[in-house]
Amino acid sequence: MEEVEYRFKDGREVTELPATRKTMSPLSLIVDAFEKLAKLVNSINGGGDCKTDLRLDTFCEACSLVSVLFSCLGLAFKFAEMEYVSKVKDLVEASKRYDTLHDILDLDIANATVKAQGSHSRNLRRVRQGLDLIRALFENFLSNNDHSLKEAASTAYAQVCAPFHSWTVRTAVSAGMYTLPSRDQLLLKLNETDQTAEKKMKRYITASVPVIEYIDKLYISRNINLDW
Repeated sequence: MEEVEYRFKDGREVTELPATRKTMSPLSLIVDAFEKLAKLVNSINGGGDCKTDLRLDTFCEACSLVSVLFSCLGLAFKFAEMEYVSKVKDLVEASKRYDTLHDILDLDIANATVKAQGSHSRNLRRVRQGLDLIRALFENFLSNNDHSLKEAASTAYAQVCAPFHSWTVRTAVSAGMYTLPSRDQLLLKLNETDQTAEKKMKRYITASVPVIEYIDKLYISRNINLDW
């Protein structure tokens, strides 16, 4: 599995982890990062101790960890993985110049480039879509009695991504669903058991919701619709 290297404004790689975190499973790292993001977002929304908006570099650091989930799903989600990784990389570069998610949206609004191909605002929408896709995948996986990954992935894709993809992409994804790993193979790749995976998937679902809602509100508060 290839490791994608991103760097923040201080030169630190996103893939650099403290020694205590290097022994954590990929899913543990993701859950830990998103629970911290959710706490920040809830503090912002609730007017708690947090006195600033969500920082772009903090957001990117958490999002960069999610790419491993797409790679574990194989060919079916290769397009989603490539799109997600490229969009996160763009936002990491943007974090060297802009401090918050608000900043990149306001910049694109001023330049009338919010929905333009390659704009930071458009890329943020696609990253948000990737986070939501994983949330939906986990929800469907856990609600399916036989824990069928193919059924869970197909339903999640239809709910989150298919409405925004071309017929060609939808067809390729549909064909790729037959190449998905088995449930046991996925758990092995994630270094999880049935029990630990279920607990962590539920934690990601809970943590990701306020983060996704926070991003949506950035657009809605600026009278930008979400149907793109």
